[in-house]
Amino acid sequence: MTTLPYPLVDLDLTAPLDRHHATVLPEWIDWNGHMNVGFYVVAFDKATDTFCTQLGVGWEYTRDKVGMTFVLEAHVTYDREVREGDPLRITTQVLDYDSKRVHYFHTMHHGSEGWVSATNELILMNIDFQTRRSAPWPAETYRRLEQMAAAHAKLSKPEKAGRVIAIRRR
Repeated sequence: MTTLPYPLVDLDLTAPLDRHHATVLPEWIDWNGHMNVGFYVVAFDKATDTFCTQLGVGWEYTRDKVGMTFVLEAHVTYDREVREGDPLRITTQVLDYDSKRVHYFHTMHHGSEGWVSATNELILMNIDFQTRRSAPWPAETYRRLEQMAAAHAKLSKPEKAGRVIAIRRR
C-alpha cells in the first residue's frame, strides 16, 4: 500500500519529537498523593498515540480497518513524582526500526519546570487488521519512520534505554 485512505498530519522532524502535552488528572492520584504507577503508563500510551499519528498509524488506521499496532515490550522508570494538576510534556525518540517494528523512547518532563519524571522504552509492531499477524509498515509510514529516525540519529542514546531490571548488588 503506497497511500493511506485518510489525510495525514505534517511530519514533525523535531528531534526528539516534542508534541505531547498533558496534565496529571485527579483520578490519576493514589493514596501517596502522587500519580499512580499505572497512570504513568496511561500518560505514555497517549504520547504513543501522538507518535503513531505522526507515522500515519493512529486511530484512523484501525478505524478504517487498514491495520493496527501492538506494543510487544515496554519498560518504565520512575524518577521523580508528579502530583495532581502538574503539567506534563512527553518527548519521543526513535531508537531503531525495521520493516514491521519501531523501538522508541519516551521521556516525561514536568511541563513547566523541565525535570524528568519518568521514562518509557517500547517496541511497537505493525499488525494486519484482517489476520491480526505482523505485517510490513505501509509505504508512507516506513518513509516517515526513515525520515524521523534520520532526524533522531543525531541525538545521543538515552541513558536509561536498554536497561535490564535487576537488584544491583554491591
